[in-house]
Amino acid sequence: MNQDKDFLGKEPLGKLLMKLALPTVAAQIINMLYNIVDRIYIGHIPEEGALALTGVGVCMPLILIVSAFAAFVGYGGAPRASIFMGKGDYESAEKTLGNCFVIQIIISVLLTAVLLIWNRDFLMAFGASENTIEYGVSYMNIYAIGTIFVQMTLGMNTFITAQGFAKTGMLSVLIGAIANIILDPIFIFGFHMGVRGAALATILSQAMSCIWVLAFLFGKKTTLRIQKKYFALEKKIFLPSLALGLSTFVMQASESIISICFNSSLLKYGGDVAVGAMTILTSVMQFAMLPLQGLGQGAQPIISFNYGARNVDRVKGAFKLLLKCSLCYSIVLWLLVMLFPQTFASMFTSDPELLEFTGTALRIYMACLLLFGIQIACQMTFTSLGNAKASITVAVMRKFVLLIPLIYIMPALLPQNQTKAVYMAEPIADFLAVSFTAVLFTFQFKKALRIISGTSGKDTGVKEK
Repeated sequence: MNQDKDFLGKEPLGKLLMKLALPTVAAQIINMLYNIVDRIYIGHIPEEGALALTGVGVCMPLILIVSAFAAFVGYGGAPRASIFMGKGDYESAEKTLGNCFVIQIIISVLLTAVLLIWNRDFLMAFGASENTIEYGVSYMNIYAIGTIFVQMTLGMNTFITAQGFAKTGMLSVLIGAIANIILDPIFIFGFHMGVRGAALATILSQAMSCIWVLAFLFGKKTTLRIQKKYFALEKKIFLPSLALGLSTFVMQASESIISICFNSSLLKYGGDVAVGAMTILTSVMQFAMLPLQGLGQGAQPIISFNYGARNVDRVKGAFKLLLKCSLCYSIVLWLLVMLFPQTFASMFTSDPELLEFTGTALRIYMACLLLFGIQIACQMTFTSLGNAKASITVAVMRKFVLLIPLIYIMPALLPQNQTKAVYMAEPIADFLAVSFTAVLFTFQFKKALRIISGTSGKDTGVKEK
């Protein structure tokens, strides 16, 4: 073993967060390249780039659902494993890892079957038109085959990061991303495979990452190992993990539902151009969301471990540091988007009509991005503390209670510009959601700190060994 098991409870917070967060932020940015690089290449396919980009954009709800199931298992199990480690209960931590590994395999098999059988029906329901459906189907038929690689890479990699092996976690996605960047132009342009080439490059790249992740977790360098003796599913182990992961699942899977709502509304009011612009808007939003989630992932082992160890000062200090870093990032990116929207849009398309339309839409859609550092920092901390109820509440509030109704309400309130009104639903929902989350977090965080400072370990959500 190459590091002290208790380093999460000992090293200075600033140094520790930087050590863990830099690789996890890098990993999220690299991971983002999988889909974004595909879209950049696809958007520049001669003559058919704009339609192909729209067709692949309609696949995003399905891709998000696959990622959401990986998060369902990984983002629930990994924080609980960290809390167990903080309490010195390494057997329960390894049981959590083993159970989550088996569940990830089961989910992968089911998802692959569903995607192969019904992807065309899903894509038509998600806003594909007769002009774009064949591009979407061509992409998903190949992508579905690699579902298990996506699941294993995203889901199991969280357990690597949760142990403090942030650099190894970063390498997991770096391997795949570099392979994807190299393979994309070869398959798309060199072999003239178009969107099918983009999908093939993606699943081959994910397979490489998957091999790396599993080799590490089955190997000797990790603190927690995947062991066959822990494959037998135990309700007391996997059910609390899934309950905790439910909030991240809701947050990510609801992006799929939201994409459907946005695409169907935009197709109605603005046609294929508006749907194509939405593909670019969601890509740029990933520039904001994934690095923020990376910061949260870097802080998660620190908060979870010290919560399990009942170290109030380090839990409090880690959250404050996470909040400051998250806010700084979201404010800087907001400024760049507001000042240079066309620059971001031009990364994904050279079509003049789509470029002009997207530049205006970006400023509207991301108007409240500067506040998102608060939302993500609070939500990731809820998960790190094992507070499943609060984490689910804020996820449901933003997506289902606020955003989805607003997508349909805003065009009715602004009938003179209904396409713009659809985009306005996002910043309005963001502002209201951040306000709600900040108030809820203030009360819940104080309660969590009181629990670990004044009562027994059973109240941390993890029993004493």
